[in-house]
Amino acid sequence: MLKEVISSLNLKTGDVVLDATVGLGGHSKEILKRILPGGSLIGLDQDRSAILIAETSLKDFSPNFKILNENFRNLGKVLSKEGIKSLDAVIFDVGVSSYQLDDAQRGFSLKSDARLDMRMDPRAKVSAYDIVNEYKEEDLADIIYRFGEERFSRRIARRIIEGRKPKPIETTVKLAEIVRGAVGNKHKKGRIDPATRTFQAIRIAVNDELNALEEGIKEAVSYLGLGARIAVISFHSLEDRIVKNLFKGYAGLGVLKIITKRPLTPQDDEMAINPRSRSAKLRIAERI
Repeated sequence: MLKEVISSLNLKTGDVVLDATVGLGGHSKEILKRILPGGSLIGLDQDRSAILIAETSLKDFSPNFKILNENFRNLGKVLSKEGIKSLDAVIFDVGVSSYQLDDAQRGFSLKSDARLDMRMDPRAKVSAYDIVNEYKEEDLADIIYRFGEERFSRRIARRIIEGRKPKPIETTVKLAEIVRGAVGNKHKKGRIDPATRTFQAIRIAVNDELNALEEGIKEAVSYLGLGARIAVISFHSLEDRIVKNLFKGYAGLGVLKIITKRPLTPQDDEMAINPRSRSAKLRIAERI
């Protein structure tokens, strides 16, 4: 949703912008084109390997950008250290990136055989392997139900416990096999794999994604200058609910004006090119 994001931020030359989720630098590049001369961009990302690619992609805009290997929940500390007191625009594009999904060794995708990992930040201590093989049955069930909205959560958790008794569950393929066996392996073309919700839930737990999103948005809003805009792209209902409720809360306090009464969604041509974008929702608000 690049066009929608860029047009919604009301960018102008000289702006100071935060890209809280740089990824490979797609949003950052288009932002920099519109805020130079005189503008600057601070970018954050948990994934050091993605940052290296983004820095190469953005090299022509040096020295007007700086990308830091940091979780956006800590953006307040970053901005304070960089001496930035106010922002003119902020963009969050949350969830796992296509770059991470396509790297089989990261263990995000159930379509590739890899060691269970799912850490967005490889420096993080807890991985999917740890959760799957060390958590109690009731804790696994809670994670799968809360973060995956999976109605078979208890059955899946029980099968995981049984499956790890002979030896640890080490790979994505093995975990997916266990989950499918718990809920039924029947899924028709066009429907999601039965293991998808469980993988989503474990990934969210590994990265503490929902708490990080709430903390990051709150920090970002505190740095918005008058008239500054914040745009958030989310990819599932739990994320979107957090964004919606935060924006609504700030609007009630007279801090933000909600620009998108309903979230914007991708156009048909974008979904045709990038099927993963089909679940994206964009919400925008403005500091008043």
